[in-house]
Amino acid sequence: MKILKRIIIIILVLLAIPFIMAIFIKKNYSVEKQVTINKPEPEVFDYIKHLKNQNDYNAWCLADPNLKNEYTGTDATEGFVYGWSGNENVGKGKIEITKINENERLDMDLHFIEPFEGEAKAYMTTTPVGDNATTVTWVMSGHSNYPMNFMNLFTESTVGNNLQTSLENMKSNLEK
Repeated sequence: MKILKRIIIIILVLLAIPFIMAIFIKKNYSVEKQVTINKPEPEVFDYIKHLKNQNDYNAWCLADPNLKNEYTGTDATEGFVYGWSGNENVGKGKIEITKINENERLDMDLHFIEPFEGEAKAYMTTTPVGDNATTVTWVMSGHSNYPMNFMNLFTESTVGNNLQTSLENMKSNLEK
């Protein structure tokens, strides 16, 4: 009986650790990744502002070959909404273009519906590097309430890796 009691106490302590740690973890997160593409800035910016192109480079979109998309509005314009619904790796949600500064910055709001509700902000910037190269920077930021802010410990590795993979895919597509 003592062994069972000790096992239960150990399990309870292990379950409590993430909740205790979450008290001390920041609730806001921000991840930034970048890549330099050997194409002129106008060509690169035109590619990224068309959200439908994300089906060809976005790591999350590519994780589900049966991804279903829904579009509202005119792509590459403020107010355009790109909705997706996919497998357990992709979930369900939508992205809305909120602001475009031509050949500079694309701002987007993200709304995640499944597997969990959430909101995030994202933007991409393009910076010319000489006449025939462009650095693309992709930033995603958001807020996680307690105790979900515990997951912010893994944001850089999970979200960051997917952003970097997406940027590398974008580079590959544009440099073909």
